[in-house]
Amino acid sequence: MKRIAWVLLLLLWGAGPARAQERRALRAGWFIQSSAKAGTDGAKISSAAYKATGWFRATVPSTVVGTLVEDGVYKNPFFAMNLRQLPGMTYKIGANFVHTAMDPSSPYAVPWWYRTSFRVPAAVRGRRLTLHFDGINYRANIWLNGRRLADSTQIAGTYRRYELDITDALKHAGANVLAVEIFAPTPADLQTTWVDWSPSPPDKDMGIWQPVWLVRSGDVVIRYPQVISRVDTATLRSAELTVGANLRNLTPHAVTGTLRGRIGSVAFSRKVTVPANDSAYVSFSSDSFPRLRFANPRLWWPLELGRPELYRLGMTFVVGGAVSDTQSVRFGIREVTSEFVGPRKVRLLRVNGRRIVVRGGGWAPDMFFRPQPERQDAQLRYALDMHLNTIRLEGNYEDDRFFERTDSLGILVMTGWVCCEAFEEWKKWGPEQHAVAEASARDQILRLRHRASVLVWLNGSDGPPPAEVEKSYLAVEEQYHWPNPTISSASANPAEFSGNSGVKMTGPYDWVPPSYWLQDSTHGGAWGYNTETSPGAAPPPIESMRHMIPAADIRLPLDSMWLYHAAGGQFTHLLDRFDTAMVARYGAPADVEAYTAKSQLMTYEGERAMFEAYRRNKYNSTGVIQWMFNNAWPSIYWHLFDWYLRPGGGYFGTKVANEPVHVMYSYDDRSIAVVSAARTAVRGVRLRARVLGLDASEKFARDTILDVPADSSLRLFLLPEPAGISGAYFVDLRLTGADGRPISSNFYWLSTRPDVLADTSTWYMTPVKAYADLTALGGMPAAALRVSATSTRSSATGVTRVTLRNPGKTIAFFNRLQVTRGRAGDEVLPVFWQDNYVSLLPGETRTITARYSLKDLGGARPAVVVSGWNVKRAVAR
Repeated sequence: MKRIAWVLLLLLWGAGPARAQERRALRAGWFIQSSAKAGTDGAKISSAAYKATGWFRATVPSTVVGTLVEDGVYKNPFFAMNLRQLPGMTYKIGANFVHTAMDPSSPYAVPWWYRTSFRVPAAVRGRRLTLHFDGINYRANIWLNGRRLADSTQIAGTYRRYELDITDALKHAGANVLAVEIFAPTPADLQTTWVDWSPSPPDKDMGIWQPVWLVRSGDVVIRYPQVISRVDTATLRSAELTVGANLRNLTPHAVTGTLRGRIGSVAFSRKVTVPANDSAYVSFSSDSFPRLRFANPRLWWPLELGRPELYRLGMTFVVGGAVSDTQSVRFGIREVTSEFVGPRKVRLLRVNGRRIVVRGGGWAPDMFFRPQPERQDAQLRYALDMHLNTIRLEGNYEDDRFFERTDSLGILVMTGWVCCEAFEEWKKWGPEQHAVAEASARDQILRLRHRASVLVWLNGSDGPPPAEVEKSYLAVEEQYHWPNPTISSASANPAEFSGNSGVKMTGPYDWVPPSYWLQDSTHGGAWGYNTETSPGAAPPPIESMRHMIPAADIRLPLDSMWLYHAAGGQFTHLLDRFDTAMVARYGAPADVEAYTAKSQLMTYEGERAMFEAYRRNKYNSTGVIQWMFNNAWPSIYWHLFDWYLRPGGGYFGTKVANEPVHVMYSYDDRSIAVVSAARTAVRGVRLRARVLGLDASEKFARDTILDVPADSSLRLFLLPEPAGISGAYFVDLRLTGADGRPISSNFYWLSTRPDVLADTSTWYMTPVKAYADLTALGGMPAAALRVSATSTRSSATGVTRVTLRNPGKTIAFFNRLQVTRGRAGDEVLPVFWQDNYVSLLPGETRTITARYSLKDLGGARPAVVVSGWNVKRAVAR
């Protein structure tokens, strides 16, 4: 093992003078142990003579409890209420643990040690070696070879990043031993928290939660290169670039050298003197370096506006003809701007001068912050598949890889601080909190400022900081050259210093009927920029519930086992309103299978209606963030797909609503609308709208030919009230191109007795005075679909094409398709369906494609399972 580490270091730190990234991740080979067993003598623990007997194997990044889970000490904490059985889980169910001090008996009330060792090859001698921690939660003493490098007054803050020059502490012969004593956060600390999204683990995620690096360099290092773009938004044919980077001198004497940069064939340089033990920001503007005026640049665009083109910036600092350091980053030529529009002064964002409606979801990483690159990729691909252009991060950040992926995929990221803990308890702050807050802002601004995908930074979450704190944040953002808009908070509350935020977070977070989004004009409805909102609970399909809940609890009524996987705080009984609406609108479910099936119907119509409303009302509505996009653990609320990566009704309602050119029904005025995010007009489009009875009888039909302008929202005509129907009926909308190819298809189930909202709202919901009557759907006659499927493979991807044909006279309603591992196997996940939960009219045939990774078949032959509201389960191969 030592021989392998030596060879790896030689490969990574070869003697060549122009290597772009001379760094090594300290990922494997760690061990952890409680100080209750190992003691607190850092000098002893960080010595080569110390024997780490009985310690637990770890990788970094990791939290303490996450490591113990991976080591098998704690079994399957995400199943049932197993998490609650972990030692230290003494806080009240549903409470936000961040506000409670750990019980003194908790094994995490004392510090825990992380320990590893590494060797330094001869090639590193004569060079500087720095040790980088990208994230420690929360405090730490850091020891190397018996020497304390930093103590817990210096190492404090979840969102801090640390760089320690360890050159003088190294051993060039034998092993270097690194030991980190970590303390969990207390209620007064500026930390991460899961709020009411999920339970918190008993260690409060203490640990080294972001990567650790060894970096080799000369005396002067380059840090955080960036490119700021000013795009000619009128023509998009030119851009002026300003290149900047921080230089840090690791020596006690001034150093003079040359900073060189290159973007493709464009090179630039300047002579720089960096003071002793100090830093300097060096910039190259297009005024001084005309070659930084780019003609016809390849612009970076987010989803639907164009390609996310990236360039590479390389920078080198040379002293006396020798390379001291090199850095290389990818960047996009793009400019994000912000303005207030309309009588309500709502915030509108532009990329390269083009207006955008933010459509996204709130992201949750793994509860234990375990690196999961394949899972991360799948979830980002799900965002693209649903046509979402934005991810919101509220404090619980992902690693740098996440931002590399969003840069390359064209997914925007809005980010900032977390709510509901010390970050927003400004009146309680002392000198340490002020210092940690400012340092945390600095470290995150430096980390993110070069990222093409980062859209905005929020200086507050549920409310704006007081003037003193906001001014300090804004000063940091100016000093460290933040290129994008900043927003005081995610709420509409005006800030003492900066005033109007231009955004809102007025809910709802609980179930509301589909009509809410176009009818509400005072709270969460489709106006303005809603930074977090949701139609509420999202019980997943029955297969996921069987993974999450013991078989004995898969029954009605739902018990505490289910509710433990619901939300916290106000939403501990989130399902109450959801279940009430289900029974009133669709009828009581006969069993859990029926309950989860009706849940997909409700989440489909809820998510579809929300996103449709914000799209129809653009640019009076300028953004909406679904709370949430995903979950940190298996949950039955606030997601568009569940922990097992199983897309349910809400996923496909979102996907349909956000398709680039979309036909929709308006719940407020019964109008039929067409919305387009396309960059060019679509001409000669045919719209067919029909009102159908449950027996498929046609009550109304209208055909229209129209041109759909680019980036538009058109309300075309009103649907009449259906004659001769009492209760449920359908609306079928089809949009086809001039060439006859389908563009958009949308199928609604409505009632002649609509949902009626109450006249008042709370911050999280609007009550319903009367529910729509859709119970007749339960009496639809059975339909028989004919199903066939063919499966092929392309490289590592499997492709299954499913043909559905409805030969009868009954509508086949809300049919779910699955690709499984053989006829009786589990569903293949993740999976990317062209469409799902589809309805077929009598005589209709549809072919729908699914794509997935072949390795997820586990060697089995793919099968297709189809089941529907009034269609019996069928299997095809």
